[in-house]
Amino acid sequence: MITIDAKTIETAKLQGYLQGSVGPRPIAFASTVDENGTPNLSPFSFFNVFSANPPILVFSPARRVRDNSIKHTLINCEATKEVVINVVNFDMVQQTSLASTEYADGVNEFLKAGFTALPSEVVKPFRVKESPVQFECKVTQIIALGTEGGAGNLVLCEVLKIHIDEAVLDENGAIDQHKIDLVSRLGGNWYSRSNQGLFEVPKPLSTLGIGVDAIPSHIMESSVFDGNDLGKLGNIEALPTPEEVSIFVDQKFSVKAVLSSDDQQKVHLEAKRYLDEGDVLSAWKVLLAKK
Repeated sequence: MITIDAKTIETAKLQGYLQGSVGPRPIAFASTVDENGTPNLSPFSFFNVFSANPPILVFSPARRVRDNSIKHTLINCEATKEVVINVVNFDMVQQTSLASTEYADGVNEFLKAGFTALPSEVVKPFRVKESPVQFECKVTQIIALGTEGGAGNLVLCEVLKIHIDEAVLDENGAIDQHKIDLVSRLGGNWYSRSNQGLFEVPKPLSTLGIGVDAIPSHIMESSVFDGNDLGKLGNIEALPTPEEVSIFVDQKFSVKAVLSSDDQQKVHLEAKRYLDEGDVLSAWKVLLAKK
């Protein structure tokens, strides 16, 4: 057994040990707005429920380890004292991961990640329609745990209203844990699906992904692709060039056959096959080869 002095180890390595050891952690998909009403959407895995009466949720947008900067979510919570916490299930996990990309201030993560913004009833931040449970909250207290990179900021949220999708309820009106299909975070790229176990989601690009809003409408509207597929397609820095697409098609006889069929659904299914194999670039090449 190794023994680590928490005061001498570098923060990034300590964070890795903490996140790899303490889990699975539920995910708070936090929706906020700034003082001008501009929306922000970001996931946080330092999150849990801490009280039922009053109903209190707590999450922690920590200072970035690399440069000690703070996140837009924290700034917005301090300014408006309101937040909507949306839970994350498997159907939306890839898009949620994409929403964690550090886009510039003012960029709408609802659009970038391909989520639908629903008006809340008692707070200004929007709800995420795709989330099976949404909590409208007022921020009652923010506790800064430090001033250096990696320091957390506990955001205490009192739940004012809860919105639950009837599709995740059982015959008695309780939440069915199989139907809600929640996911949680572990260390590195690892997640846990409540009813099936471990799976990986690659971290969003350090360079900005193109986002779901850059995907052509015929792909967005296809019945072949689900939200997770769109999240994968949006998490790419740049589309392949026409030359790269041409070379790819020339080398792939199976793709040539699909393209010659003039059946758009077959093309989408071929791209979906590559997505399921984790080859997003090839999926894009298939989609861009069909004009």
